[in-house]
Amino acid sequence: MTERLHIEVSSDITRVRLEDFLFDRFPGLSRMYLRDVIKRKKCEINGRLENKGKRVSGGDFIEIELDLNRETAMRPQKMPLEIVYEDSDLMVINKRAGMLVHPTHRDKSGTLLNALTFYLQKRARQQGRNTQLPDNTLSDARASAFVRPGLVHRLDKETSGLIVVAKSTRVHRILARQFQRRAVEKKYLALVDGVVKKDEGTIDGNIGRHAEEKRWDLKTDGKVSETRYRVRKRFIDTTLLELEPVTGRTNQLRIHCASIGHPIVGDTLRSGRKSKRLCLHAYKLGFRQPSHGEWLEFEAPISFR
Repeated sequence: MTERLHIEVSSDITRVRLEDFLFDRFPGLSRMYLRDVIKRKKCEINGRLENKGKRVSGGDFIEIELDLNRETAMRPQKMPLEIVYEDSDLMVINKRAGMLVHPTHRDKSGTLLNALTFYLQKRARQQGRNTQLPDNTLSDARASAFVRPGLVHRLDKETSGLIVVAKSTRVHRILARQFQRRAVEKKYLALVDGVVKKDEGTIDGNIGRHAEEKRWDLKTDGKVSETRYRVRKRFIDTTLLELEPVTGRTNQLRIHCASIGHPIVGDTLRSGRKSKRLCLHAYKLGFRQPSHGEWLEFEAPISFR
């Protein structure tokens, strides 16, 4: 059931996009839902209908119709988490292989986001704080009981390894800019079929989606992609590679390894040998701490053999 809510923007807010303001204010609701509410003309600023990009500042008055009971994809779910690092701004998690990062239309539970939501809500209750809502909100108190984990980047379901999670929208934006500007360090370990002869090199090529086959692969009109590799160890019929994605295309590391004739073990879609898991692991992650700028660097060792 929708409710008509009345919100006065606090004086510390200056020229924030409407959709961002609402996303911060109602962390239990998805950005897609909030955009739809604005599009359906259920939101007014100072008595006028505005679009999602309208800038709001202290003193503005917002009226909006929302369903605060709307089911969110981020349902809390108690699951074990391997927390590598945590501070007041962020967490670094070592995700296990086989776990989805984000709920989908088919899989709405058992994901990293479900586990993080449970963990952060529990911590918020234990610390006795009212999460991220300002004191002057007039919305239902149920909204303030929700903590929104901010996923800055992704790992495929079958890929394990390090992933950073923001605890606030501000931190999420700062970290996202670092990723966009390629100011972070990301390195993977991959066990690939065959013996790679060159000690190091670069793999490139355009990557795009083949619509009819519903898969991502090298494609003439795709987007430019680049991966650097270095041999860590050679075995009889496999090679352990260190991979550094310069770009971040969908399935890039899998596609690039297969393109040089050395598919990742477990990637049967690209002719890799069968294995109990995809042998791809994000083992190293480095970035600047959003609040004080210190360089943080983490490693999560793994053995595929």
